[in-house]
Amino acid sequence: MRPIMSERELDAGWDLARSTGSAMAGITMEGFRDRASTGCDMRIFARPEVTVVIQFGDSRLTVEGGGRRSTFDGLVAGLTPGISHVQAARVECVELRMSPIAAFGLLGVAPADLNGTMIGLDDIWGYAAPLLREQLSETATWADRFAVTAKFLTARETPRTADPEVVACWERIVADNGAVRVRELAELTGWSRQRLWSRFTAQVGVTPKRAAMVVRFRSAFDLLTAGRSAAEVAVTCGYSDQSHLHRDLSAFAGITPGALAAP
Repeated sequence: MRPIMSERELDAGWDLARSTGSAMAGITMEGFRDRASTGCDMRIFARPEVTVVIQFGDSRLTVEGGGRRSTFDGLVAGLTPGISHVQAARVECVELRMSPIAAFGLLGVAPADLNGTMIGLDDIWGYAAPLLREQLSETATWADRFAVTAKFLTARETPRTADPEVVACWERIVADNGAVRVRELAELTGWSRQRLWSRFTAQVGVTPKRAAMVVRFRSAFDLLTAGRSAAEVAVTCGYSDQSHLHRDLSAFAGITPGALAAP
């Protein structure tokens, strides 16, 4: 089924298309096109999703971070990809945001392999990745590109699914904005802390504690960019104090609350 989508112009040189439907549970799709060829330089940092960027134009994506420089036609970033910059002379891409639960059955890679790094799409989907890019480049509308991508994802879906206990823990972490203790998650599953730690990390890519930190960080990040004060955000998101908030922002985004709030 073709997803329902809406389009709007970002500014004189950019188009954004957003699918309001979904190819499958836990996945959203957006499309970006830099019509004016102004290029981009984006800072990438932690978020509680796996991000897949499928660049189908002529310009490749250059990733700089951790003292390394790599070039991709598409990339996959886990919940904690490290603090990096992605640059491109021109952006034409479909971007997928996947819950780690959905990504576990789709990407065909161990989630832990995405921790602290980004991986080229060809390294995950092999020969199917350039074929998908070629199909996307030959379509004329975002609706058709989303339909092509949805069909591709459906074909890539595997029987591999996360444990119900891991799913329940992830949903609890998200529902509580990360303000949940590992002990509570162990009680929720009936597992030992050791088993919870092992199974969750294997299927989500980070430990339960790290996942909760990322979810809380993202909630704080969104509130700060919306104009809320650091003191208010620290209390709202359950940080012990502003210094605690500062440490998480520095670790996950390489930025201070004051710099984030600056115009």
